[in-house]
Amino acid sequence: MHSSVIGKIEKANRYVQEPERITFERLGISFRGDNSSYNVSLDAAGWQCTCHSFESLHGCAHILTIQKLLGVMLPETAQVSLFAAQAAAAELHA
Repeated sequence: MHSSVIGKIEKANRYVQEPERITFERLGISFRGDNSSYNVSLDAAGWQCTCHSFESLHGCAHILTIQKLLGVMLPETAQVSLFAAQAAAAELHA
């Protein structure tokens, strides 16, 4: 194998260990849920999902799953879970 290719592979392996180097600015995903498939997206306006939970709660398990999978690779504003925000608000009112 050519030495420059080996160097690129080694660099890629190092980058994999440093996911904070990557930030998704836009994202489009087909998510196969338990009952149906949904379209999950992220753009400058925020998260969107075609499931019924998102329609009523503006958050859902599909988005939370992507947040957990991608973690620091998401912009800071996209890392915040609706469910975490609701739990924090409930603690303030308790």
